[in-house]
Amino acid sequence: MSENPSDRDDRQGSRPPGPPMRMSRGLFGWAASIIIFVFLAFYLMSNAGQRRELTVDQFWKELADNNIQELVIQANNNTIRGKLKNTQGKDQPPDFEVSWDKSAFNDAFWTELRASGVRYRIDQTGGALFNILINLLPWLLVIAFAWFFVFRQLRGVGGGPGGMLGNFGRSRHRVTTKEHTNITFADVAGIDEAKEECAEIIEFLKNPKKFQRLGARIPRGVLLVGDPGCGKTLLAKAIAGEADVPFFSISGSDFVEMFVGVGASRVRDLFKQAKDNSPCIIFLDEIDAVGRRRGAGFTSGGHDEREQTLNAILVEMDGFDTSDQVVVIAATNRADVLDPALVRPGRFDRQVFVPLADVKGRLEILKVHAKKVKLGPDVDLNKLARGTPMFSGADLAAIINEAALLATMANKDYVEMEDLEEARDKVRWGRAKKSRVVDEKERIATAYHEAGHAVAQCLLPDADPLHKVSIIPRGPYGGASFSLPEKDRTTYSSKWLNAQLRILCAGRIAEEITCNDVNTGASADIRQATETARRMVAEWGMSDRVGFIYYGDDPSRKTMWVDLPGGKEYSEETARLIDQEVQRVLSEAYTDTRRLLTENRQKLEAVAQALLKYETLDAAEVHALLRGESLDRPTVSDLLDAAHAGIGVRASAGPGTSKSSQPEFGSGPLPQPG
Repeated sequence: MSENPSDRDDRQGSRPPGPPMRMSRGLFGWAASIIIFVFLAFYLMSNAGQRRELTVDQFWKELADNNIQELVIQANNNTIRGKLKNTQGKDQPPDFEVSWDKSAFNDAFWTELRASGVRYRIDQTGGALFNILINLLPWLLVIAFAWFFVFRQLRGVGGGPGGMLGNFGRSRHRVTTKEHTNITFADVAGIDEAKEECAEIIEFLKNPKKFQRLGARIPRGVLLVGDPGCGKTLLAKAIAGEADVPFFSISGSDFVEMFVGVGASRVRDLFKQAKDNSPCIIFLDEIDAVGRRRGAGFTSGGHDEREQTLNAILVEMDGFDTSDQVVVIAATNRADVLDPALVRPGRFDRQVFVPLADVKGRLEILKVHAKKVKLGPDVDLNKLARGTPMFSGADLAAIINEAALLATMANKDYVEMEDLEEARDKVRWGRAKKSRVVDEKERIATAYHEAGHAVAQCLLPDADPLHKVSIIPRGPYGGASFSLPEKDRTTYSSKWLNAQLRILCAGRIAEEITCNDVNTGASADIRQATETARRMVAEWGMSDRVGFIYYGDDPSRKTMWVDLPGGKEYSEETARLIDQEVQRVLSEAYTDTRRLLTENRQKLEAVAQALLKYETLDAAEVHALLRGESLDRPTVSDLLDAAHAGIGVRASAGPGTSKSSQPEFGSGPLPQPG
């Protein structure tokens, strides 16, 4: 929202005058004149000491003796300057200057000068005065810079527009309106509860008298908390769009510069402009960049630039009047590190949690973004929503966009389901490396590894259903299996966690019992299994020996740089007990999984051999192999030979034949505390 300059001038003219100028223009003029005079005198004295005067007769004598190296004839001021080859004394400078009568520059002079063979040139510039100005120009520029950047700004000490720091103290916010963004609640899907919590903010901005009638006070600040990409910024823009008010947006990192006081100055300037344009919304993105807990880590006292910026934010939020229709919305994914003074009532009164969308929310988000692309008749957004647990709104938007790009590059008329599945895998795991040359021994080990995951996932009753398994390299992984949860989980049962541990162990065990060797490919499985087991013991109370006690990390002891002193709040004996229980949980899972795969060795071999032939198997094909059935579809070699020969190979309709041969990757979401 812009304002009329005349209105701004009238408004400013009605306010009382600011503080008087600390340094008058006259005083600065005298100071500048003294500085110029000092530099001019220094220049003249230095030049006088480095060049000696010669008479005309001395000049002709030196010229006749061939002792002149070069000459510069300044015709405009009748002066000849030059340099001698040899001087009579060590204290005599080689540079000299000769004052000449203008009439002496006649034809005889030039004839004799050319006959002497001395190098010379004619300078048509303004002479000594010009040279003085040329040498003084850098100093003049320095003085001018000091005038505009420092001294002139002393009229408004403390920053703001016209303050000591000039433009450095101006806020770097961006102002948008509904006409520019055109974002409303219709563009925000999957976070209905968060939108409902923000509905009263919109109503206040539209009709403030409605709340003042009963004496209600609208929250001055709203803190949006959620994982990256979950839609915090989009929600803030939608609030401004629904209320049809200006939207002042700025990132927390834009406040902090190398100069002390810049951040506080920008905060004051931002809030001043917001009050002048009320009703409006101030949006502070990534507020944890300046709003971290004070006095922790390596910060020292109250002289830290970040702390000064935070203090300015606190003061400005306290300075809101009831008539100021300004709402501050901040976003962060680290609410645990914010300063308590920032989130107390009266500042950020309300915290709105913006969660990752559930399966219903993901479907709504996919529908919003799918409006912009052409979808084929085989597209099933419900299936895609089920297959994207723990995906953020930004991830889902990237899936739709990547699918459209893939379809465009394939010269398709619309986006098909296989494009969406490939885009999902690309967003989560990276691009498939189909052209990567893999050693045959490594390829066999990968096939048995992924077959172990797939067989264990199909045989364990408490595991999520298998979706696909592939040995096509993608990203840093040589292959992976992907589950398709029937529902989103907010809590994790002990049976499900134990099933996950056994699935994670199955890959390494399958390599051991079939290849009689292991490699580093199971490092990610080991890390995830260890983390899950430790949280089961130390955080989730799933160990009888440890008991119903929380021994996890305390987020409140985390700082910006290091952990606070004190370490773990339990004894070495308790730590040893936790380690023993973690070892026991993992050992039991490993033993049970080895027994399960050993008893089903033939099924493991069937799935592994099928992966070596087809590279990708869907859930129906894996279950068919477990029942002892065979697959009847072209192998990878058949498809490559057919493509090389220029003929088509048509797959026969066998049990569990998938339409798409694109791989699916993943092992389900990492368990989180319920």
